Amino acid sequence: MPQPVETGARIALDDAAMAALASIHSRNPQADPLGRLPDVSPARLPRHIAIIMDGNGRWATAKGLPRQAGHQAGARSVRKVVEECGRLGVEVLTLYSFSMENWRRPRDEVQALMELCLAYLASEEPELVKHQIRFRVVGRREGLPPEVVRAIARVEDATRHGTRATLCLAINYGSRAEIADAARAIAADIAAGTLRPQDVNEAALEQRLSTSGLPDPDLLIRTAGEMRVSNFLLWQISYSELYVTPALWPDFGVDQLHAAIRDYARRNRRYGGIENPRPSGAEHA
Repeated sequence: MPQPVETGARIALDDAAMAALASIHSRNPQADPLGRLPDVSPARLPRHIAIIMDGNGRWATAKGLPRQAGHQAGARSVRKVVEECGRLGVEVLTLYSFSMENWRRPRDEVQALMELCLAYLASEEPELVKHQIRFRVVGRREGLPPEVVRAIARVEDATRHGTRATLCLAINYGSRAEIADAARAIAADIAAGTLRPQDVNEAALEQRLSTSGLPDPDLLIRTAGEMRVSNFLLWQISYSELYVTPALWPDFGVDQLHAAIRDYARRNRRYGGIENPRPSGAEHA
């Protein structure tokens, strides 16, 4: 198991930290956030982390390898990050795996990504079940190979009772399309007489997004130094803290994740006000 790297003194546990720790342990008794990040208050840990995993191709090219090798190395980083988030007690991890725009890539690369997805689902299903992690996919199933759709459904069903954490993969996902689909669903409900126009509000749209039921991301991480959000969770990241690292995704591991969380923990989330309008432990309330 990777060892935590301490960059500061162990934090003192105030009431907010104790309450957050109790909340984490009620859901995930095996989590050890203070053992992994002793200088970060459990009250300052993000509840939901979303990651734009970028740089697989550049990593491979720099090493004189085919792009597929970069995606395979990136899959190993996925496991590292999923495991560490479990140790920290992070409730939801959402990974941008395959965008709707990625269909524009060379056919052999897309095929390799679909095969990698199948291999990942097959290899990780037992681990997800064992560690009680619920698996969920957001994005359009239409257009995906039938075998990928079946594998997704199989793993979602096998892990549906997981309560310790949620791993959410965005596959064939585009946020603009997601919002358009939600708007179309609202229009259909109005036409059917099951929703009144005056009842259309943010909550009505949010309930029809593919992420319905999940908390919004607290922290959005982007690797490979790119300064854009690439049509990812545009509605959901309205108040997310953004963290960009120059590390390419295959080089992103425990130390880089800890650095992102430490940076997040130092920020004051004001939500449009001048001071934080909620207690520091609100993330895990």
